[in-house]
Amino acid sequence: MSKLILIIGANKGIGLELCRQYTQAGNDVIATCRSASDELMSIGCRVLENIEVTSDESMQSLKKALADSKLDILIHNAGILKSDQYPDIDFDSMREHFEVNSLAPLRTVKILESLLSKGSKVGIVSSRVGSIDDNSGSNNYAYRVSKTAVNMIGKCLSIDLAPKGIALVLLHPGYVKTDMTNNNGLITPKESAAGLILRMEELSMETTGTFVHSSGEMLMW
Repeated sequence: MSKLILIIGANKGIGLELCRQYTQAGNDVIATCRSASDELMSIGCRVLENIEVTSDESMQSLKKALADSKLDILIHNAGILKSDQYPDIDFDSMREHFEVNSLAPLRTVKILESLLSKGSKVGIVSSRVGSIDDNSGSNNYAYRVSKTAVNMIGKCLSIDLAPKGIALVLLHPGYVKTDMTNNNGLITPKESAAGLILRMEELSMETTGTFVHSSGEMLMW
């Protein structure tokens, strides 16, 4: 049965591949981005450009464009990574990471909540490097902190959405070969997206509020 799926941050990498695979499976896919690539436009999904996840006004315009749609799946994939290491910490960069990686997913869910209903599923793309228990690297303060924050935001949202029958999961895509990682990584966007789609299929009210790898491994907070 075809589902209505919204992917936030779909222009390239994992988001692009999510759109491709969901569309190829026969779903009705809506992709958002700031500026669409030719590759995204060629997939055949509905593309909404000029969407800025750090802007209330922009996200309200997205809600208006979606009208009274009822989403089966919402995946917030948009994010940034600008490397840093101690003691060379740029606090403005940390604030930017917090706005994009932490607050934007909260904004997305809050503004679009009326488009979700019992049985809808929400996925927030986080990262394993946001795990405190798993941290042995220390570098990338801005990125790590923002992902730790979004994990807590997602956990809180899962509790608040549960009475409405809406399940939410924090997703680690894996170490993926994308522009964000300078094409370093262990898996391709195609492999990562396939895993994330399986995780969204498995998500239920019994597993809402969990932190899971695209491979299916449950992750430490």
